[in-house]
Amino acid sequence: MLTSFTRNYQDNSTEAGFQFTFYCDICNDGFRSSFIESETYKKGKLFTNIGRGASALGSLLGGRASRIGYGADRASDILGERFEGRSPEWQKEHEQAFERAKNEAMRHFKRCPSCNKYVCSHCFNEDEGLCTECAPRQEIYVARARAEAMKRNIDAAGAAATVWQGKIGSRTTVCPTCGKPAGSGKFCNNCGASMELKKCPKCGAENSRNVRFCNNCGENLSVAATVPAGKCAKCGTQNSPGTRFCGGCGNKLV
Repeated sequence: MLTSFTRNYQDNSTEAGFQFTFYCDICNDGFRSSFIESETYKKGKLFTNIGRGASALGSLLGGRASRIGYGADRASDILGERFEGRSPEWQKEHEQAFERAKNEAMRHFKRCPSCNKYVCSHCFNEDEGLCTECAPRQEIYVARARAEAMKRNIDAAGAAATVWQGKIGSRTTVCPTCGKPAGSGKFCNNCGASMELKKCPKCGAENSRNVRFCNNCGENLSVAATVPAGKCAKCGTQNSPGTRFCGGCGNKLV
């Protein structure tokens, strides 16, 4: 059984020749060996050319030469079929080519005595004599550790940062007539009732139409509704909304 100096390689061989790609056990960068042409393949092409030449000659000279050409051509076909099944000659060539490829590739890889991995020069720490997984290069390891610490600090600061301090909430206006959400228009989406606010005649504050007392000053809105806003009940003078005393007689307005 063929064994490689590395566990990580690919056989790129074909019927025409042999070539192999060896990969680093850490970074998987590859080295492809030189192409070695198969001698059996070259002989097969020679037999094929002889057979074709004899067949052409036989077509010119007659039956006997033609039969000779057919026999040679048939022999080359049989040889081609043996290539399809990888003949013993091809197998022997393949083994020899693999050994040559190993010797060529070994100059580009080094074996780590700690983990026994075969690695390229970029993944081998010459100062320590180990692969970079067993003995990382100090400057690279320090830079990586600093970068990872920086990312952790940034993530922690981002998680603790307050980017919004508002309150999450929503307001739903309920229709005082039907008791269902009325929407944002001037009229209820369900029953069509007016959604305009009731203005307090005493302080001018706006109140919902279904409240009886002003939310701002406590004025009884149901009583105030019977008297025109700002009109003095004593002298009949019309005063501005929110006025507490009549401008005509000084009477305290309701």
